[in-house]
Amino acid sequence: MGMTMTQKILANAAGLPEVKAGQLIMANLNLVLGNDITSPVAIHEMDKMKVDGVFDKDKIALVPDHFVPNKDIKSAEHCRCVREFARKNDITNYFEVGEMGIEHALLPERGLTVPGDVIIGADSHTCTYGALGAFSTGVGSTDMAAGMATGQAWFKVPSAIKFNIVGKKAKDISGKDVILHIIGMIGVDGALYRSMEFVGDGIKELTMDDRFTIANMAIEAGGKNGIFPVDDLTISYLNAHTERDYRIFEADADAEYDEEYTIDLSKLRPTIAFPHLPENTHTIDEIHDNGDIKIDQVVIGSCTNGRMDDLRIAAEVLKGRHVAKGLRLIVIPATQKIYLKAMEEGLLKIFIEAGGVVSTPTCGPCLGGYMGVLAEGEKCVSTTNRNFVGRMGHINSEIYLASPAVAAASAVRGEISAPEDLW
Repeated sequence: MGMTMTQKILANAAGLPEVKAGQLIMANLNLVLGNDITSPVAIHEMDKMKVDGVFDKDKIALVPDHFVPNKDIKSAEHCRCVREFARKNDITNYFEVGEMGIEHALLPERGLTVPGDVIIGADSHTCTYGALGAFSTGVGSTDMAAGMATGQAWFKVPSAIKFNIVGKKAKDISGKDVILHIIGMIGVDGALYRSMEFVGDGIKELTMDDRFTIANMAIEAGGKNGIFPVDDLTISYLNAHTERDYRIFEADADAEYDEEYTIDLSKLRPTIAFPHLPENTHTIDEIHDNGDIKIDQVVIGSCTNGRMDDLRIAAEVLKGRHVAKGLRLIVIPATQKIYLKAMEEGLLKIFIEAGGVVSTPTCGPCLGGYMGVLAEGEKCVSTTNRNFVGRMGHINSEIYLASPAVAAASAVRGEISAPEDLW
């Protein structure tokens, strides 16, 4: 029996001719990632190991992005810990305030993630880089510490689910609608410790930003990783962002999959995940059929939807319009480069004239940290990735996950809406 994309990458990293689902392997790592919340724990674990430095200063990325600029003394101390570790070990890819961004947007932008890589990160959304044909997955801080020290990590080789993407998508349908539809279909544990492998002619309908969004939320279906084949669009993106050599792996024709699903893009409608799980999805038509849902806040940003396509889509909806009276709109470009590009294109002017605020890159609102915390009873439409109880603030607040198009339209109307509701 042949191997999937993920299995081929892991076999290569383990120096094995083949691997099978369920097999335990030790794999060499191309990149180890940490942020300002998870890295301090890993650093303290490394202190206990009494190791002499890191395995490779060029293959570690440290990105303070959750509580920066620092929101309080504790977050400042965490960032200082990371900063001092980076200085002590001469870490090449440490990103200070002013050059940092949300980690999962920043690393591809900086050309640090390429096809065939094996990447671990002490952040669950490390699975984002599967959009580039890499195997990337989230780990705990202890595994991050071991990875920084040894350059290796152990894995149980995952089995796989194949998602055949077909058809042409409508204008207002994005990668967020695709992945919310899938999670609603299979559930938050539907891909538990399995590789979600996206294939099919419909992939050409998806931009790189769409693919990053889909791979990013593989973990919301329980997936070990999400991964796309490398095509001309991927190669064009890589040519623009990196000079690294890379190796492309393709699934064998006889690769084994636990399940197969077909996703027809032409049949998708704007999709929203209701509280308090990403699987609790409803289309915009179902929402309209059951009455309006008034909201208090909209957040457009995060590692899921803070890239250029996302900001352009939101700006197109908001241009010449104003947010509903009493509603708060927070827009967060994912990196400094994206922030600057959005400024040059006039997008920030559109957001501000529409009554929104624009923040420096941060994960703050997504995890209820700062820059958008919800009070009791408040409802928020967010382009982030999780809507668990208390995720963005008070345990009695509510989060509705949606695409940038839906988020922007909802900000204008003050209730959950799609762009079609504005025309």
